[in-house]
Amino acid sequence: MDNREKIVKKLLNTQVVVFLSAVVMWIALGVFTDEFATLGNFQNLMKQMAITGVIGVGALIVILTRGIDLSVGSLIAFVNVILAMLLVNTGLSIPAAIVVVLAVSICLGLLNGVMVYDFKLPPFIATLGMMIVLRGAAQLISHGHTISTMKLSDFSWGKFIGIPYLFWVLIFVVLIAEIILRRTVFGRYVYSLGSNEEATRLSGINTRMVTYGVYMIAAFLGGIAGIMLTTRTNQGSPTAAQMFELDAIACAVLGGASFAGGEGNAIGSFIGALVMITIYNGCDLLPNVDSNWTKVIVGAILITTVAVDQFRKRRTGQ
Repeated sequence: MDNREKIVKKLLNTQVVVFLSAVVMWIALGVFTDEFATLGNFQNLMKQMAITGVIGVGALIVILTRGIDLSVGSLIAFVNVILAMLLVNTGLSIPAAIVVVLAVSICLGLLNGVMVYDFKLPPFIATLGMMIVLRGAAQLISHGHTISTMKLSDFSWGKFIGIPYLFWVLIFVVLIAEIILRRTVFGRYVYSLGSNEEATRLSGINTRMVTYGVYMIAAFLGGIAGIMLTTRTNQGSPTAAQMFELDAIACAVLGGASFAGGEGNAIGSFIGALVMITIYNGCDLLPNVDSNWTKVIVGAILITTVAVDQFRKRRTGQ
């Protein structure tokens, strides 16, 4: 068994364990609460999971290259505010406004890529700076006020065969990401860059374009998430999406991604989002449980997952 086969086998084992953990939580919550195992709650859970899952896929693609994107939460808020302003204060149609905010998102992702590759800034610093800039920009352009709009609310409430449209967006994103990562040259380059950057460069691969690409994709998915959030909340708020960047990273890591790069897939991020949203939803429904425990639990799981991954790498010499 070669090294790649070992990585795939380990990843599948991790994802199976994480998924089974979610199943156990569903059973327990079904027993101890009256509201969890209801159609309305499952549909609400899918809506909550949709946004987290989409940015989790974006975080995964960056992490595969040994990068990190801390700016996605602020990007969502920035998109949220801009989209609401365009819909309320201009004559732009909904499709045109969406195209504008997605184009802005891609440009911001490109800027992240330029800072990381050309300016040689550590991804943590580059995207942390972008996080602060975008959060401040959202406050400035909105003057700190919430902008209400009902123009996108129909999409949030819409369903196809009983499944919310928002969840269908997540399914589509996961499928496309899996195709890109598994079946395209770009996807192979992403894994190669994360596994061994120097060997990737020496083999003639344009590592600049790969770096640009992953940050642009992550920002594009952040823009999609910002649109989805606007449909759910019917408003643009400069304080929206607080700490979403950490939820996105947690999704990817819980699903088997490694900060050492080159390991993980979009399905894993989907499973990670499922576990996280199950925890959030369950803590809200369980009687006499403080909702603040959700962050404690997710944080503890994240630390444990990364610690186990690092221990495994030390033992195997990877």
